[in-house]
Amino acid sequence: MRTPDAPRPGHADEVVKADAAVVRDALGVGVAVGLSGFAFGVTAAGGGLSVWQTCALSLLVFTGASQFALVGALAAGGNPFTAAAGAFFLGVRNAFYGLRLSQLLALPRAVRPFAAHWVIDETSAVALAQPTRRSVRMGFTVTGLTLYVLWNLTTLLGALGAEAIGDTDAWGIDAAGPAVFLALLAPMLKTTKERAVAVLAVVLGLGLLPVLPAGVPVLVAALAAPAVLYVEGRRRTAASDAAQGGDR
Repeated sequence: MRTPDAPRPGHADEVVKADAAVVRDALGVGVAVGLSGFAFGVTAAGGGLSVWQTCALSLLVFTGASQFALVGALAAGGNPFTAAAGAFFLGVRNAFYGLRLSQLLALPRAVRPFAAHWVIDETSAVALAQPTRRSVRMGFTVTGLTLYVLWNLTTLLGALGAEAIGDTDAWGIDAAGPAVFLALLAPMLKTTKERAVAVLAVVLGLGLLPVLPAGVPVLVAALAAPAVLYVEGRRRTAASDAAQGGDR
């Protein structure tokens, strides 16, 4: 007779299969997104950054959307401070990911500063989809390691190959990064409020491109979230007032 503490028959096989599934998904995301570092390397070098400056951005910043926003604004002749501000505001989302992941990962204090560098869209998406702390840690680590290594390697290759490719605008390679970001973001827009924020941000960003300096439209697009929340708050207040009036 099996004791209550004894492992269930086949339990080890289930654990192995679950771990293999996590690793497979993490590797898939890491490889798919990591290869787009080549597009960033080409775009950054084509925009006037040196090879070491391009590689330093990937090594130290390591958040694709912010990197593309920065080099895109600089290549368009934008002010460096404005370009940096736009990249910063895009990167702020990672801080919110970190608040949630810190609870799920529960890592030792000594490890947290290093893990924080890997808190990005892709690692967060894989980790948050896992049911247990073990799988959360595994998904986060495998995705982060795979993506960090590939992203930096392909950034270097892209920067070195920029001269051979020629005009990056003609090839459209600079669109690869934003396309990957949108592909990851779209499935996360599940509520009407989230979709409204996304649509308004796109309208503001694209609509203001012809009239504002490079980098500024991204900053203005960040106002989409508080604008939608304000309208939503007013709507709820009006509905509440109407309900109270009807009860009198």
